[in-house]
Amino acid sequence: MDGAGEPGGPGAARGSARTSRDIARAAVRAELAQVAFELFCREGFDHVTVNELAAAAGVSRSTFLRYFHTKEEAVLGAFDTHGTQVADALRARPADEDDWTALRRALDTVADQYRQDPAGTLAIARLVQDTPALCARQLEKQHGWRPALTEALAERGGSDGPASLVLSVRVAAALDCLNVAVDHWSESDGRLDLVDLLDEAFAALAPR
Repeated sequence: MDGAGEPGGPGAARGSARTSRDIARAAVRAELAQVAFELFCREGFDHVTVNELAAAAGVSRSTFLRYFHTKEEAVLGAFDTHGTQVADALRARPADEDDWTALRRALDTVADQYRQDPAGTLAIARLVQDTPALCARQLEKQHGWRPALTEALAERGGSDGPASLVLSVRVAAALDCLNVAVDHWSESDGRLDLVDLLDEAFAALAPR
């Protein structure tokens, strides 16, 4: 045996190294994103160049672009995992739960992140709302979530074929409810409860 599968073997060492690199990369990415966010808030998103972002972070332009391909990604990269998280939450919902309720409960994974850092997420929400390029990119990101969420709904219903138009519409409506709830939460300066706003938005479209 070469020890690759044992705790102290080469395979474990390689796995540990990969994990360490991932952690280090995530830390650098978070630091660059914070520097970019502060500069955007101070100078305005449209008035800041990638060169200026790199200079403020103390890295080269090529290094900055290795972590974020665009300025928009430096703000919205934090949302990259949301689609997968919501899809996983959907699959974990009780089998006898209707699709609309399951979608609502799955979106708690997003609401929880707003609750964990209300000041930070409020500042990001305002920056996005005030910047057309960021609004457009965020909607594009959410559009990319739709296939995975629709597939998760189909799996809950026991279907292994193409998802129906009805499921696609439900997913699109659920994401619109999320956006409307976040807009109202932001307009209230975070005083309103995002979970309550989500409940109210979903209730407006609930089957009667």
